[in-house]
Amino acid sequence: MSEPVRIETHPTADGRHIGMLTLDSPASLNALSLEMIQLLQAALTRWEQDPSIVCVLLQGAGEKAFCAGGDIRSFYYRKQEASESALFGYARDFFEQEYRLDHHIHRYSKPLICVADGICMGGGIGLFAGAGFRVVTEKSLFAMPEVTIGLYPDVGASWFLSRMPGRLGLWLGLTGARFNGADAIGLGLADHAMASRERAELPARLAALDWSDSADTGEQIEGLLAGLQRSLGQTLPAPVLLPHQACIDALLAGRSLQGVLARLEGAELAEAALALARETCQSGSPISRAILWRQFWQARRQSLAEVFADELALSVNCVLKGDFVEGVRALLIDKDKSPRWQAPQAGEAWLDDFYRWPEGNNPLRPC
Repeated sequence: MSEPVRIETHPTADGRHIGMLTLDSPASLNALSLEMIQLLQAALTRWEQDPSIVCVLLQGAGEKAFCAGGDIRSFYYRKQEASESALFGYARDFFEQEYRLDHHIHRYSKPLICVADGICMGGGIGLFAGAGFRVVTEKSLFAMPEVTIGLYPDVGASWFLSRMPGRLGLWLGLTGARFNGADAIGLGLADHAMASRERAELPARLAALDWSDSADTGEQIEGLLAGLQRSLGQTLPAPVLLPHQACIDALLAGRSLQGVLARLEGAELAEAALALARETCQSGSPISRAILWRQFWQARRQSLAEVFADELALSVNCVLKGDFVEGVRALLIDKDKSPRWQAPQAGEAWLDDFYRWPEGNNPLRPC
């Protein structure tokens, strides 16, 4: 049985190598499993210490997706089969290792190019967002749809959504709205665009650059990717989210979640995409909406490391006592699309509990 991540190298002209990581589970749209997380982390750590590796290319196999998110069905089955302590251990290990990988990518010391060709959602955006060179194509399709499964935008999304223009990040988190490559560039989530058909040639193009110690490799990569974007021309689809920023900012104005939800419910939305996004928000988990709302305002004052520590506690608690397992059941297991969400609770004490680590010390929280 083949590994779910292809780990390869491509030689450069001077005898060095491009490290190549390919998520290789196209049947699942390259959904990110714990095994894949471990394989990616091990390769990135090894290559970071290997002077013969000059840069890393991260991509997905197949024509449909870079990575459609985390392999979350496992949480439902663990809930049915495991004790509470075993479920806690699995959730802790999965999310801790995923967030350590995401944080490592944000801080990677060598050039790391990530190409989001096709679907890139949830955990896929967690891999993509921290790369040094983030590349979209005309096929790129993004979303953070966690509100529909009883989670919330994690994988560092608390940090980057809160830094997007206006209230667009808040809109994406509350509604799970989809957006494309042009939107991603305008939101500051992506840097370059290229034609999907050019992806197969990218390793050779990277290998042809000057990787000598005296070369300004960052500038050379920028020049290569800028040239690929120019050759793409006008075939990158127009943004679908950015043109509605003024409307979205007005809809989400204020600091009260209940006030925003009431305004959103009463708004006349002629644009079909906005109306669909509203429906998704309204049918989503109240716990998810409340967590997202607090995280949006809180994370803009935090470091990325602090955000990941909070997200680890939140995600584990969403598994243990939140709506996450029920959301997975309704959307992916029974597929009845009728989740039985927990009723909203008054006050803030219940939400404070979601930020508390269940037992011992939060492994991502500095002592």
